[in-house]
Amino acid sequence: MQKYLLIAIGGALGSIARFWVGSTISGRLGIRFPYGTLVVNLTACLVIGFTLTYMGKRVDMNPAWRFFFPIGFIGAYSTFSTYEWETLSTMRSGAFLLAALYAGSSLILGLVAVWAGSSMAELV
Repeated sequence: MQKYLLIAIGGALGSIARFWVGSTISGRLGIRFPYGTLVVNLTACLVIGFTLTYMGKRVDMNPAWRFFFPIGFIGAYSTFSTYEWETLSTMRSGAFLLAALYAGSSLILGLVAVWAGSSMAELV
């Protein structure tokens, strides 16, 4: 039960951080280009790369931090970072073709899914 509470607290804080960072950046730079989302996604990539590598080397670290920070906080802050981490991990394991397939299919199928959802919403 503790892990779910830690994920929920981290997720709530990550959602608030996403809103604050995104709206602050967009408020300063405008909304013609999605600067806020770009900054959120890139900072999440930086933080998840650091966090999972750091925690992976520190086996003595309390596992509760894994639920709170990378799963809860960063997961709510941006799932794009998880996608990038999984792609990097697959590449590091030597499965370059599989990593390319994952990255390419995520991009293309993601755009198709967004288009399909948008198209369905237009019908109602």
